[in-house]
Parts: sequence; C-alpha cells; structure tokens
Amino acid sequence: MLRIFTDTAANVPPHLLEQYHITAMPLTYLLDGQPTELVGHDYYEAMRKGAEVKTSLVSPALIRDTMESALKEGDDVLYIAISGGISGTCWSAELMAEELRGEYPDRMIRVLNTCGASLGEGLVVLEAAKMLEKGCTADEIIRQAEENCGRMRQFFMVDDLKYLRRGGRISAAAQVAGSLLKIKPILQSDPEGHIIQHSKVRGQLKAMETLAELYKEYAVDGTRTVGIAHADCPEGELRLQAKLRDAGQTGEILSVCYEPVTGGHVGPGTVALFFFGEVWR
Repeated sequence: MLRIFTDTAANVPPHLLEQYHITAMPLTYLLDGQPTELVGHDYYEAMRKGAEVKTSLVSPALIRDTMESALKEGDDVLYIAISGGISGTCWSAELMAEELRGEYPDRMIRVLNTCGASLGEGLVVLEAAKMLEKGCTADEIIRQAEENCGRMRQFFMVDDLKYLRRGGRISAAAQVAGSLLKIKPILQSDPEGHIIQHSKVRGQLKAMETLAELYKEYAVDGTRTVGIAHADCPEGELRLQAKLRDAGQTGEILSVCYEPVTGGHVGPGTVALFFFGEVWR
C-alpha cells in the first residue's frame, strides 16, 4: 500500500488530512523567540504589532522516523514536500529517504519537490490522496503528481514586503521600491519555486481583479479545484472568490487561512491564489 506524507506548509485543513489519511509533518515556529500556539487572527495580529517570527524546517529525525514507521508495516512512501526553493525540508527529506532506501530495498520511497507552498503544495497532495482512494497505482499517482506540480500556478498579493525581505525571500531593493510606491505587489513562484515579482497594482480591489485576470489567462479547466489562502484578510478572500466566479471558475474553491510558518513569511494581509494551468515547468 502507498502512504502519502506531506508537511504542514501544505495548508491542508485538518478534516481533509483525516478524511484522506494524509500524514503532515510539522514545520515549527517561534513568536518573539518563544513557542506559541497562536494561529489565525491572533497570530497575524501579533505580527502586526511587531512580534518577530522565526521558522524551522521539519526535523530530519522526525521525517526519518515517520517514514520508517510506514516502511516497517510494509507500505511504500510518497512524501509531497514544500518547495525546495524556499525551504530545506525537501532536501532534508530526500537525504533521509536515501538512507532508508538502503535499509528497505524492497520498498518504494519517493520525495516530490512541489516547488510550491500553502495550497500550491496542498492541492497536489489532495489530488494524489483522491487518486489513492480511487485505487490508482503508485506509479499513476506519482506520474500525475509530478504533472500537477508542473501545472501549478501560484500568484499572491502581499500587504507589506518587509516580511518577505526579513526572511530573505526577496531583495532589499525590491522591498524599498514597494514601500516607497505604496503599492500592492503581485508576486509569483518561478519554475524553481522561488518568489519573484510579477507586477504592481494600487489597492486591494485592483489586486484581486489582477489575480482573477491571471486565473482567466492561465487556468485551463474551470471545474478543477482552486485554492485561496489569506493571512487574516477575509475581505480580500471574499472579493477574490467573487472575481473568480465571474472569471469562469465553476469548481470548488478551497479557502484557508495561511498556516503560521508560510504565513509568517508573506505577512498579514496576504491573499494568494493557486490553480492548475498548462504544464509550464
């Protein structure tokens, strides 16, 4: 049997993790140097008030132990991971997998770098889990997951570039330019999963219109699930949902609040859009 693993950066809601028997290994975070259980509005409000967030990748020992528990039961392992372009978790998982392949030569162990985060990772995970539930083979699931990674488009509006700058995700020059212009930057992931600037717009409404226009330009199937993640910005999320319906999205729109680790890097007020397009990477 194939077991599907991911990390909490995938932002898959707990009820779906349980429904599809997905194991999500935790990335960790500190607020002002202290462990915290804050999530959602309280977490992002603390950031607005100046709290510093520090994040860490999934413990390599935990990755190894968790995957090995499945291998000992005779199962194969597919770990669908956060982008290697923004986190070392994927590469750490591959190192652990390589060790385990030597110890369990009869088992399949695959680590897939999604080049995504939040639902850019999570939608790939969910489609793989749904295929497994339908009885698809491991080869079919992996092949489709790889294709889905190549189809995934990720665009997002951030309210303040300082959080991405602080985490080393963009350059200082990019942050200064955005701050001086008082704009809403629209960012995207590149083929390696790094965060780059796509465009600049003024105001949240224009930003949501721009995200919907990008969906209309790049999406190829309005019936496939689309993801929205927001960092305590429910009004932006609702605006984007309406714009997507106007743009022809008829399938499910899965909306989540950014989980704390990836949300800690994009910052409060962010609204992100994730959908499948043509294969582009």
